[in-house]
Amino acid sequence: MKGAIAWFTENHVTANLLMIFLLLAGVFTGMRIKLEVFPETALDKISISTVYFGASPSEVEEAVIRQIEEKIAGLPGIKRIDSTAREGYGSIIIEVIKGWDMQTLLDEVKAQVDRLTTLPKESEKPIIREITRRSQVINLAIFGQVPENTLKNLAQQIKDDLTNLPGITLAEVSGLRANEIHIEIAEKTLQHYNLTLGYVAGTVASSSLDLPAGSIKTSRGEVLIRTKGRRYFALDYLNIPIITNLDGSQVLLGQIAQISEGFEDVDLYARFKGKPAAIINVFRVADQNALEVADTVKKYINSLKPDLPAGVEVAHFADMSKILRSRLHLLIKNMLLGLLLVSILLGLFLNLRLAFWVTLGIPVSFMAGLSILPWLDVSINMISLFGFIMVLGIVVDDAIIVGENIFRIQENGMGAYEAAVQGTLEVGRPVIFSVLTSIIAFFPLLKTGGTMGKLIVNIPLVVIVVLIGSLIESLFILPAHLARSKAVSSISAEKKPQKISALGLAWIIAKPYTWLVNFCIQWRYAFVSAGIVLLLLTFGIWRAGWIKFNYFPKVEGDVLECLITMPTGTPENRTMEVVAGLEKAANDLLTHLDKKRPADAKPLLVHSISLIGSQTGRRGSSLGSGSHLAQIWIQLLDGEHRKISSRKLSNLWRDKAGVIPDAKAITFKSELHSGGNPIEIHLSCNNYDQLIDAAETLKNELGKFSGVFDIEDSFLLGKQELQLKLKPAAASLGLTLNDLARQVRNAFYGAEALRFQRNK
Repeated sequence: MKGAIAWFTENHVTANLLMIFLLLAGVFTGMRIKLEVFPETALDKISISTVYFGASPSEVEEAVIRQIEEKIAGLPGIKRIDSTAREGYGSIIIEVIKGWDMQTLLDEVKAQVDRLTTLPKESEKPIIREITRRSQVINLAIFGQVPENTLKNLAQQIKDDLTNLPGITLAEVSGLRANEIHIEIAEKTLQHYNLTLGYVAGTVASSSLDLPAGSIKTSRGEVLIRTKGRRYFALDYLNIPIITNLDGSQVLLGQIAQISEGFEDVDLYARFKGKPAAIINVFRVADQNALEVADTVKKYINSLKPDLPAGVEVAHFADMSKILRSRLHLLIKNMLLGLLLVSILLGLFLNLRLAFWVTLGIPVSFMAGLSILPWLDVSINMISLFGFIMVLGIVVDDAIIVGENIFRIQENGMGAYEAAVQGTLEVGRPVIFSVLTSIIAFFPLLKTGGTMGKLIVNIPLVVIVVLIGSLIESLFILPAHLARSKAVSSISAEKKPQKISALGLAWIIAKPYTWLVNFCIQWRYAFVSAGIVLLLLTFGIWRAGWIKFNYFPKVEGDVLECLITMPTGTPENRTMEVVAGLEKAANDLLTHLDKKRPADAKPLLVHSISLIGSQTGRRGSSLGSGSHLAQIWIQLLDGEHRKISSRKLSNLWRDKAGVIPDAKAITFKSELHSGGNPIEIHLSCNNYDQLIDAAETLKNELGKFSGVFDIEDSFLLGKQELQLKLKPAAASLGLTLNDLARQVRNAFYGAEALRFQRNK
């Protein structure tokens, strides 16, 4: 080590080039590094989902879930399988063993599911994909008292415009129903013409298709042959012949049916500020910059507003870039403040030029660490920025120790070059071990498993690379600077009197501190015993529960969220009543609190959004659908402009809303990000009745503990069923169970003729 330090000290040009290289590498990397709100990571999970319209949860479980589970259960690499059966929908989540090849297992799962031949024909083909954490940046709401079709057309147009903007490639429309062409035929009409809905659907399907038929090779070239008859709009279906008589007369579809453009018959509605709305979720993908994506969307909104139809408005919400931007500003502010404070303190006790060179170690170390992060697959995000802020107070210690020791030796009369080398060597080993101990302290976080471990790993990686950068700067770059700096070359104890602050510090070290050290050494056994007692007291306080433990603290946000789950089968009107009551409770609460604030203060409520018929996760993932589900978001004033926390507001909202007797579960949230539910208990049993009784008993017992709230379970009682069977005499009439099932399904659910993509 002595040779390397001496060589860099003597060859100051090399040290300067190394410093400039680290600074430029950090700046260049910072301009190109990926900026995102939270790290986009794989979750080591595989999702299998399928749709089985009209089927009850038990039927989905028996006909779909169990079939797939039995097929994939024996595959190596699977740690756990969790399945959910809802009305018309089944989902299977496969948790993969840590370190297992995800792509290999994904291919094996797809192969096994594709081999299944026993899934119902009416069910959709299972969708198999790896679950990844998507980076949702900002949301748009297009709202107003206009028809749903107008909102949808505008939303699709705006989505297309957004994805054509530079830097944006992924946007999704939500809160709207899918388009359908409805063909409605009266029961009397079907009986009059002796028709069934299934027959009409088959005729419609066979009359609307595009099909290539090959090619003809001629002397003049090759000619393609194609049957082209796809019908894309409702009016195109009017002239489809349903019945052709022997005399050539025809009964057309338009003569016996009402044909109209409509929407899927599901309960799904979005509201923004109480008005019908369409929601557009904008995501950051690949190496796109979250800040640039948000800024581009906001500029587009401002340019769009003048061209909107009368009665339609557009606004953005859930802007996650605000939090990222504030964290970046906090880091820069803390860095500048750290530079200033370090310079002032070192200037008071040492020398201003020395303070400058020591302080320069902070940006050099940060730039050195930043240049390495992309190679470690670490981006600039909320978690990694926390690591930068955490290491800010540690990174300058090495340079202070080395710089002060060189300064001390130079003051004693040694030459500049010799003082730089000797001073660095004297404290080099302690400095190296101090950095290594800090690295070792953070190293266990690299081994944290699970989904949370993939997020937390950003913190130790940032801390480690920045500390290594600070070690390189303090051992090889700083001595070269101090060897040729006027801070030490012009200092001599005989030529220049010491500062009063430096004299005061020297007196404190020589008198009180020296006396205290001698006293501790003299009574060493007593002080060692006192240290052990203090250690035991600390351990006892922790074990007694006085110091609370939280694996991942909840990060408060500026949005209050409420998830409403009513009993399955609850009418849409009742769910809307509950949502309206909860929104009113929130509005009344915030209005009441506004009256207690200064008159010129901005209102606590910015806007409210409600979604009826569905629930979505933080990143746009679906948590379920149905008329019994709903979700409310209350956008609050930014945290820096209000004194009351979002957590307290969430608790006040819960108290204000009171108890809703017929609700299955109502959950209030206020955190931006959390590690999940504080406590989850998984119960399994082959007997559903015993399982439900056990869950209810456990919920009742948990409710007796103070501080326990929002207790819910994942089991939802299905809707009431009418189960149909054929009578014995049906066989003599030529009826089969398939005839009965098809007729009833077509009469109530409808017969789907075909699917096609129209426009985009």
